[in-house]
Amino acid sequence: MKKYFLLFAVMCAMLCSCAQSFKKSEITVSKADGTSVVLKVELAVTDKEQQQGFMHRKNIPDGTGMLFIYDVDKTLNFWMKNTPTALTIAYIDKDGIIKEFHDMKPFSEASVSSTHSVRYALEVPQGYFKRVGINIGDKISIPQL
Repeated sequence: MKKYFLLFAVMCAMLCSCAQSFKKSEITVSKADGTSVVLKVELAVTDKEQQQGFMHRKNIPDGTGMLFIYDVDKTLNFWMKNTPTALTIAYIDKDGIIKEFHDMKPFSEASVSSTHSVRYALEVPQGYFKRVGINIGDKISIPQL
């Protein structure tokens, strides 16, 4: 019995060591109509966090997302490798203004590129922006790191 418990403990430790831990924050999206929406986000700041993203996540609830933060403006490219949940990505400029949206298909390795030079990307469950009335031109609050 001890042998099986030890094996179980080792397997759990291995799984936990592979799990990515992201810093969490809240952002507010100020909409053009004067209302706002608050989202709970995980922050992807390091290269490792940005490469991991939402990979292997099967449940991403409405009202949550992942904010990818870059140091400089650039054209961003994302894909959905190993990501089983359909997402919508918003590309956002250095001032927090949403410039564009793109729907992304689960497990797709096709590149989804920004057409603008941007500083941030925000991934949420597909259709969430539309369901809550977030549009291009709305502004997000950028969390202080």
